[in-house]
Amino acid sequence: MAHSIWYDIDHPTSQGYADPFSDGARDEPFRPPDSLPLGGADGFATSRASNVPAIGLSTSIHNTSGMTEAQLVATGYRQANTTPAPPGEQRRSVIRPDMPPASPSALDTAYHDDDLHSTFRPSSVFSKGDEASLIESSTQKGQAVHYQDLDYAEPNHKVPTAVEESPDSWKKLSGAGKYPLEQRIEDKKRGIGRQKYPFVVWALTIAMVGVFINELVVNARAQGSPLSFKPVVNPMLGPSGSALINLGARFPPCMKSVTSISSSTLMPCLNDTANPPTSLCTIEDVCGFGGWGNGTPNQWFRFITPIFLHAGIIHILLNMLAQVIVSAQIEREMGSGGFFITYFAAGIFGNVLGGNFSLVGSPSVGASGAIFGTIAVTWVDLFAHWRYHHQPWKRLAWMSVELVFGIALGYIPYVDNFAHLGGLCMGLLVGTTFYPVISPTRRHKMIMWVFRLAAIPLAVVLFVVLVRNFYTSDPYAACSGCRYLSCIPLSSNDYCQGTGLTYSTTTTGGSSI
Repeated sequence: MAHSIWYDIDHPTSQGYADPFSDGARDEPFRPPDSLPLGGADGFATSRASNVPAIGLSTSIHNTSGMTEAQLVATGYRQANTTPAPPGEQRRSVIRPDMPPASPSALDTAYHDDDLHSTFRPSSVFSKGDEASLIESSTQKGQAVHYQDLDYAEPNHKVPTAVEESPDSWKKLSGAGKYPLEQRIEDKKRGIGRQKYPFVVWALTIAMVGVFINELVVNARAQGSPLSFKPVVNPMLGPSGSALINLGARFPPCMKSVTSISSSTLMPCLNDTANPPTSLCTIEDVCGFGGWGNGTPNQWFRFITPIFLHAGIIHILLNMLAQVIVSAQIEREMGSGGFFITYFAAGIFGNVLGGNFSLVGSPSVGASGAIFGTIAVTWVDLFAHWRYHHQPWKRLAWMSVELVFGIALGYIPYVDNFAHLGGLCMGLLVGTTFYPVISPTRRHKMIMWVFRLAAIPLAVVLFVVLVRNFYTSDPYAACSGCRYLSCIPLSSNDYCQGTGLTYSTTTTGGSSI
């Protein structure tokens, strides 16, 4: 504790006012001023902030003559906190046994304050031995130790509370626990889905680019050029039709017995560049993959392999652009598992539908059916989350334009519109099942579950019926006019009649696709 000393600069020292900061005033023995509040008849009260008890009649201090204020306070504190020994037992000292007792000379040293104007002094007015004694005494009494200056006490700091952990990934995906509906809606508006990176899209894109490079290499070895300009020009700037068939394009004569096209039918070989063609091969030779050994064509895998093939540079650029933009975002929102199932279900079903209703003599390739399946998921997202999309009517208009543009591309040679439409249909069914729809109400949730329960059996039925129809029935019997959805009637294709394949049984008559 330090008592306040008023220093009046208006009165000179000659009138009886001594300098309170002089060395003589500092070393002068302490005399309690009259203005201090008395703790008793003969005692005085100290500052509450220092937690030092006041010295009253019950506290006797010996040898107080010649002591400074700090020495007097320290001596009173030690005497007040000394625990009296129980009767019959030795008196216990508050000083630790491993600490030597303070020397008497320590109390005789005058107190010097080097910085009277500082608001905080890191060192106490006591010696190290006295400080250890005070801390030990407070600990034994079960009190919290606050190391502070006698004049100024710092406020107690609050203990920081533990930060609540963020929800784990499973609770976030399932929408339970600490991942509330409002947060799911906000993440949906910001485009945050189940995962950050579209790993399946990246892997598929790399694989498709590699396969396309192989297509160019095969055509270059056969015709001397990676791009086919003879016997007919590929409008997509890619390999010839025979090369695409040999690499795994969807071509029904390689997959089953076609009445109008037998296995011995001749068509241009891979290395033919004449127009009309002069080098002809049987369909079995052109189909490759070991043929079928005088049996029935059974290359069923051509429902899958066309997904990885592309008709040309223009074709793969358009598809990869749509895949890394639209399909990648769908994978982030659905997760890789649901996206993988939706992608290949749409791609395979598109080829199944095209095998039923397209011209049997026209090969078809491309990942367009699978990509259309992911585009269908964006339609599910739009109508299921209509209120959460920014300007949904404008978005609907743009998506409609994109859909019309994609269907228009289906009329280009080697690209099948039935693959587009089939992928779109299957994408709607499978996407409804696997896409994580946010249901703010019980009614909305029940509607979504009704769609899902109806979509699963419907998708299975469509697969079974159309695969069976492809192998056992006449594809054109069910819908004779469906061929016009993927064929523009021209004189070159006999106005979309027949098989779409012009061939000759001689090696000199010529043949073209």
